[in-house]
Amino acid sequence: MENCEVRHKHRSAKEEKDLISRLNRIEGQVRGVKAMVQDERYCTDILVQVSAIQSALNGFSRTLLSSHVKSCVVEEIKNGDADKAVDELCETIRKML
Repeated sequence: MENCEVRHKHRSAKEEKDLISRLNRIEGQVRGVKAMVQDERYCTDILVQVSAIQSALNGFSRTLLSSHVKSCVVEEIKNGDADKAVDELCETIRKML
């Protein structure tokens, strides 16, 4: 393994609740699509729901990334690890695209 370090991020109760709520909605949407496939629903109807799931996941990612920049990245920069923080952020954004 290239990087075996396990890092943790403490989130406020509100931030955690909001993220979990988003994930629960997405999970429900995925279960709904599974049921649509099992019910032999029309392809276009399923694809519309898949698009909604992708949009919800993108929203989740944007929210998490924003929080990461405002907390983790800022903290690393304050601690003198600016180059590392920016490199990691750029790599993370690259992987998201």
